Amino acid sequence: MKIIIAGGGTGGHLFPGIAIAEEFLRRDQTSSILFIGTKRGLEQRVLGNMGFNLHTLDVEGIKGRGLAKALGALLKIPRSLVESYRLIRAFCPDIVIGVGGYASGPAVITAHLMGIKTAIAEQNALPGITNRILGRFVDRIFLTFPETKKWFPEKKIMASGNPVRAAFLTGIREAEKRAGKFTLLIFGGSQGAHSINMAVFDSLPYLEKIKDKLKIIHQTGSTDIDSLSAHYRSRGMDADVLPFIMDMASAFRSADLIICRAGATSIAEITVSGKAAILIPFPHAVNDHQTKNAEALIKAGAAVTIREKDISGKTLAETIEKFYHHPELIREMEARSASLGNVRAAADIVDTCMELVTLRNL
Repeated sequence: MKIIIAGGGTGGHLFPGIAIAEEFLRRDQTSSILFIGTKRGLEQRVLGNMGFNLHTLDVEGIKGRGLAKALGALLKIPRSLVESYRLIRAFCPDIVIGVGGYASGPAVITAHLMGIKTAIAEQNALPGITNRILGRFVDRIFLTFPETKKWFPEKKIMASGNPVRAAFLTGIREAEKRAGKFTLLIFGGSQGAHSINMAVFDSLPYLEKIKDKLKIIHQTGSTDIDSLSAHYRSRGMDADVLPFIMDMASAFRSADLIICRAGATSIAEITVSGKAAILIPFPHAVNDHQTKNAEALIKAGAAVTIREKDISGKTLAETIEKFYHHPELIREMEARSASLGNVRAAADIVDTCMELVTLRNL
């Protein structure tokens, strides 16, 4: 089969696309896969290292960008449609799958107009405007959260769950050696999160009593890495500080507790890995979808949440210490988290895509 996966920009869109691509290749190593993304997105950094081909479109978001930038983005749409047509005609895919992000719209719409089978994956509880529009045209819509179905035509929907990369399913829920330390994995998304970084910065004095018992793995993004690295060193803390963690699955296996945003892909990875988490939803996400994403974990007792407006170094340190001193709470949260994990999401999506292609070819 020949598959185009369109979208990306952030890990929340890109990584489910990679998971789907990996599953196609697991089924058939001769499958040919092309990603369509943007030059500014995370895909530029990640896909080449994984051996995937990427073509980029000059396309931008419209919503919430101000009148001038919105008009500029609108003017780029015709060109992105023409470029999508050229790429699709040259590649001749059996199916085009949109995974969210700016590049998904032009590629999926163009494929539909060319009579090619199409699908989209919606990771969040509240879908973005691009996927709401694409849902009218595509052949299948894969949802992470069942409650999202109200936004889409029912006959097209499959509640598949959010696919996670194969590395998270290898040695699933097996902990790495932790050298007797309580390991924190901290990240704010693929670009980092300044507010989380600063809360961690401010928490370190309050963690002084247990600092020798802690191991910290911190994905900071590029902006805060120097200041945080220096701060960890000045306090004599055992910390691996990185702008971006390529092997996030290994970092997950090492962690006793994860501190992160509540993006849908992070939540899928947390539950598949059976991990306990402190979630700090991004308050400015479109329609506050990260808070919605976190609700299932909170209700199940698989995570706790701290609103960004309430976070401080003292609050964060007190929450960390609570879990450090009560490992039974960690074990209970891990069990509940694991009960929510969906290890078959990528497989179910690929099954359905292959059925679509087979029906088209009959």
